[in-house]
Amino acid sequence: MLCALIMAGGKGTRFWPLSTEEKPKQFLKLLGEETMLQMSVKRLAKLIPIERIFIVTGIRYMDLVREQIPNLLLRNIIVEPVGKNTAPCIALSAFHINKIYEDATIAVLPSDHLIKNEDSFLEVLNSAYEFVNGNTEAIVTIGMKPDRPETGYGYINYGDMNCDLNGNEVREVKNFVEKPDLHKAKEYLKDGNYLWNGGMFIWKATNILKLTEQYLLNTFEVLSEIAATREEDYNKVLQEKYINVDSISVDFGIMEKAKDIYVIPADFGWDDVGSWEAIERYREKDNNNNVCMGNVKKFDCSNNIIISNGKPIVISGLQDTFVVESDDMIFVGKKDGIESIRELKNRIS
Repeated sequence: MLCALIMAGGKGTRFWPLSTEEKPKQFLKLLGEETMLQMSVKRLAKLIPIERIFIVTGIRYMDLVREQIPNLLLRNIIVEPVGKNTAPCIALSAFHINKIYEDATIAVLPSDHLIKNEDSFLEVLNSAYEFVNGNTEAIVTIGMKPDRPETGYGYINYGDMNCDLNGNEVREVKNFVEKPDLHKAKEYLKDGNYLWNGGMFIWKATNILKLTEQYLLNTFEVLSEIAATREEDYNKVLQEKYINVDSISVDFGIMEKAKDIYVIPADFGWDDVGSWEAIERYREKDNNNNVCMGNVKKFDCSNNIIISNGKPIVISGLQDTFVVESDDMIFVGKKDGIESIRELKNRIS
């Protein structure tokens, strides 16, 4: 039985001041009239019924999840009392899902990515599910075929083909590679055997728990104790015990050590929306190439990014400029320097 686990606990600091710790990017309408989380759930609901879609998030975001996904069962919101990176929260969720759906296969997916060809994505996801059902100790990840030498993503180096499922190749993973410099990224693109790592994993719940026990024994023992707790005491024990798990990513804690890892190369218009340039690539523009969000009026302007957080912003005669309003200030600068907004946060605090 295929279940989805959407990871929605990130703080989204790369998009500060639009994205804040109180309301990070997965809860924002960055690309249209729906939030990134709403887009993720709506996309998955075409393949997986809502009762088998789970969201793991931090305790401070639980109300945002309930507000934005009102038809999600309360039991399907898995709360992490404190952020401890991805390995513990995935194992916590696997324990939880496996209690509800015995022998569940889990697709672990980010909450804040863009996928333009949703039908193609769902076909790939279904092929991954089919492969894992026939190979219960396998891990399948989905890798995106690169179209540029991107330095902001990790990469997957793949090898021989294992099989073809519904036109989707399943290939062996040689290794995972950290974000490269530009020279190395160009080499990967030329090589042709490297894919962007989208952070999507499909596995049996029992398998990821077995691997957690094998490679992160302390985390497994803590979570086993939490999972065995009576329902009426669960939240109290979770609060008390969860802080004792290891703070480590699933990539470092498990993926770099595990065997039987496979990748399906895919091309369905993916982007992790991890930079202001991504917003500019995909957000609707006016006839003069302006990206405007919120209450914005403009006159004789071109090639700008203007974001209002509530107050009217009126611009006239501007080119190649960003204007971003936060709760308590407005940032203005050359558009090619928009990524430096994060650095300004430290300089003015």
